[in-house]
Amino acid sequence: ILQLLLENPTDDSIEVAVGFAKQIGALMVDLAPRVLNAIFETFRSVLHEAEIDKRVQYMIEVLFQIRRDQFKDYPIIPEGLDLVDEEEQIVHEVSLDDDELDVQEELNIFKYNPNYVEDEEKYAQIRREILGDSEGEEGGDEEGESGSEESVEDESDEDEAAAAAAGEGGEGAGRTVIRDRTEAELIHLRRTIYLTVMSSAIFEEAVHKLLKLDIQPGDEIELCNMIVECCAQERTYQVYYGLIGERLCKLNRKWQDTFVTVFIEMYENIHRFEVNRLRNIAKFFGFLFSTDALPWACFSCVKLTEEDTTSSSRIFLKQVLQDISEQMGLRQLNERIKAPELAEATKGLFPNDNTRHMRFAINYFTSIGLGALTEELREWLKEAVALKAAAQQESSTDYESDNGSDSSGNDSEDYSGSESPSHSTTSQPTRSASRSSSGSESSSGEDAAVAAKVFPPLVIAFLAQQERSPCEIT
Repeated sequence: ILQLLLENPTDDSIEVAVGFAKQIGALMVDLAPRVLNAIFETFRSVLHEAEIDKRVQYMIEVLFQIRRDQFKDYPIIPEGLDLVDEEEQIVHEVSLDDDELDVQEELNIFKYNPNYVEDEEKYAQIRREILGDSEGEEGGDEEGESGSEESVEDESDEDEAAAAAAGEGGEGAGRTVIRDRTEAELIHLRRTIYLTVMSSAIFEEAVHKLLKLDIQPGDEIELCNMIVECCAQERTYQVYYGLIGERLCKLNRKWQDTFVTVFIEMYENIHRFEVNRLRNIAKFFGFLFSTDALPWACFSCVKLTEEDTTSSSRIFLKQVLQDISEQMGLRQLNERIKAPELAEATKGLFPNDNTRHMRFAINYFTSIGLGALTEELREWLKEAVALKAAAQQESSTDYESDNGSDSSGNDSEDYSGSESPSHSTTSQPTRSASRSSSGSESSSGEDAAVAAKVFPPLVIAFLAQQERSPCEIT
């Protein structure tokens, strides 16, 4: 059967073969060890050569670990079913290649048994001898009614005792509830996870041991946090931790969701870590993203603006993106991050709501060597600048038409003495004194009129874009 399942291996056939090999492995060790060795060699070749799912690969690795443990968790006969001694067993051997089988069709036809009562008594006696039940079902049948009445009375007595205890406790009953606020169990769990991770030779062994831990519902995040913290404390990043995280995420959806939560929490509190720990954490999550262990929708928590980021978060994001680029390549990273299904999630990485935010994002990606990701953002910035310049030019034209007459009069007055050098040099301090004494309203209006006449509309639009007034230049 195993040879048939492994002849043309698929994910389903290998999964069935692994489950079947677990159950018969202990028996095959005694009956046909050479056949068992050949079967496991087939499993090994499938593991290294065939293109199968990660989950199925892990199942084969677990099977090899069970074999190394001598199938101790899978006995030949379970303890509860080992009822008949080997000397008394009647074994029926059937060959799969034999065409003629004694199927005993007569047993499939009902026949009236005149000695039914005697045969039942004989069967009950044999059953008592095998099972060791001296009383059998006869005693249970005779005591059925009385037993039910006694059980009702016992239940009523227990209810009365519970009510009496509650009455005696009164208001002080709530004081007997003990809550452990020292978190001793949580500390013990974290210590166990740490020792398991640090004492394992390879990541498969670590994952196998971690999954065997008794982790209560709600404590899954402690396992993920401990893996990230173990990775952060290393002097340099070790891919061993990334492989553990990848295997957990691909084994069960709950671990993937937990690592997503850990990523969001780490990004929000990344300013609390020193640079070395920060880079190790960034490389860990960069490895998970590059292997598709984590969904890229996690980037929805990132908003790349000067106000919403800190120096620590920018270093963290830089290390994550650079690590993904090293693993996948810049072209594949660009295609993946610009995928239509991720447009909403990556909107914060490429903000297009403000020209200042656009420039900040473009400068950031260019400085970390990933400027190719901002080609689309650069086009948006060009369009936004062109639209803004057109709007500024239109507003300056309207302003010039409204104040044309006033500006011409002021021009003739201000520049009437420009032919005489002595007059122009002596008039400058007088004009500045008169402006300071006449007030800000008249000077600003005069300067605006002069600017509208002297500067072309394109220069005025440029100054408006730079948030500087033409009056200052005047």
